[in-house]
Amino acid sequence: MGVSKFENFSTKQNLIASYSKALSHPARVAILEEIIKKKKVTCGHLVQNLSLAQSTISQHLTELKNTGLIHGDVLGSSVEYSINQKHWQKQKSVVEVFFGKVKF
Repeated sequence: MGVSKFENFSTKQNLIASYSKALSHPARVAILEEIIKKKKVTCGHLVQNLSLAQSTISQHLTELKNTGLIHGDVLGSSVEYSINQKHWQKQKSVVEVFFGKVKF
């Protein structure tokens, strides 16, 4: 299998692919739903409510942070995660434009 050449694609194409990858795992969707519901959550809260291992939650949080959909604020010895509103709005508009291209 060859290496993807991201530079061969537009910024919007890469953004849509990046956001789609972030949403491609049901655990990440569940994490986002929990963050949306509670506004701010810690990894410990997610472990208790999603019945996933702490290491698994941490890996998924990292993926979501790398995409910019969430951000974390350090509070003492823990991190509180919330939706990154700027990137969330950007994702929403990019995906709406993409899906809006299809006319039925």
